Amino acid sequence: MSEQQGPIFQIQRVYLKGASLEQPNSPAILLEQEAPTVDIQLGVNAGPVAEGIFEVTITATVQTKIKDKTVFLAEATQAGIFEIRNLPQEQMGQVMGIACPQIVYPYLRGNVADLIQRGGFPPVHLSEINFQAMYEQQQQQAAAAAAAESAPAAITQ
Repeated sequence: MSEQQGPIFQIQRVYLKGASLEQPNSPAILLEQEAPTVDIQLGVNAGPVAEGIFEVTITATVQTKIKDKTVFLAEATQAGIFEIRNLPQEQMGQVMGIACPQIVYPYLRGNVADLIQRGGFPPVHLSEINFQAMYEQQQQQAAAAAAAESAPAAITQ
């Protein structure tokens, strides 16, 4: 039976890969009346684990400050293991850059809010992310960078 099977896309596991919460200036900073600034950074990574098995991770870093002092710094990495087989190569980027993060991200949002709340702060709810738009922007940036590298250098005399 050497029939070509159709595409396979299955979630094997979604898990919290790492989490940390630091409050380097507590308890003194907790007495401040000023509202803190909040900075949120997100990163998505994907890579093979085994034949047809891939891990996709999303890391969120949330830092709040009052003036130049950190109130808290929370970081969490949520991961998913996916079985992806018999998919055309040109579709793999979209699946790993859009579909997989859309599955993993809600878990990350919940874990970040919970982690911050357990630290004694009001939960920070990460906003919804349009992973398709993020993926397309990354593709455009990569294409522009490749075009810039392959452009002939101007010769000046």
